[in-house]
Amino acid sequence: MKISKNIDSGASQPPRWIVLIEILGFIGFALLSKYLMSMMFWRYAGPFSLLLTLTLVTLYMRKIGIDWPALGMRALPGIRAKLMVIPQAMLVFIAFAIVIALTTIGGPAIGLDFMAEIPMGVEERWGDVAGNLPMYLLWLVIVWTAAAFGEEMFFRGYLISRLQTAFSGYRFASILAVVVPAIFFGYGHYYYQGWRGAIVTGGIALAFGTMFLLLKRNLWPIILLHGIIDTLTFTALYLEWE
Repeated sequence: MKISKNIDSGASQPPRWIVLIEILGFIGFALLSKYLMSMMFWRYAGPFSLLLTLTLVTLYMRKIGIDWPALGMRALPGIRAKLMVIPQAMLVFIAFAIVIALTTIGGPAIGLDFMAEIPMGVEERWGDVAGNLPMYLLWLVIVWTAAAFGEEMFFRGYLISRLQTAFSGYRFASILAVVVPAIFFGYGHYYYQGWRGAIVTGGIALAFGTMFLLLKRNLWPIILLHGIIDTLTFTALYLEWE
């Protein structure tokens, strides 16, 4: 798994341990802030802690001379570049669909019965969306800010890019850079989705991370697909579709 260039190419790179401390610091802050916020409003602790973490990441990256275009939020000059996001998003969807099939269908097929059960935490967190227009609209705002943009910018754009810098020179640097955020991403969904949710979302993170690198650090197709999938999910909840 290769990318076109390292974001730090042409510039003096900091020691590997400095980059690792930076990454661990932001992951630790995200987990701690999420835990503290969950004591007050657990349903929204994840989105709010992620947006707060992204704010700090942005300020830090600016200080060391790295901007978000270098981490995947690239400019799309011209109509052709913008339209290309659509077929690229379809490629990401294929990877997404394969993961969903392998986990939710393949899991029970090999005896992992818990993979066929919807965790109770999902109903507790999103059950009040059904038929509730204000709550539905609130979650759509969260979907397109904290989820589609926020999660992709942090877990794919920031973590994968910085981990590649930290692991540069190692043979499996890109693989590690995709796997580590995927584990963290899956763990972030465990508290209300259980092992099923952690495995499914971890698998999705692997697919999205791989596509991020295959698309040469372009986050836009992944952001678009992420937002559409979550929008359809909440629309189904609001309309009470089975």
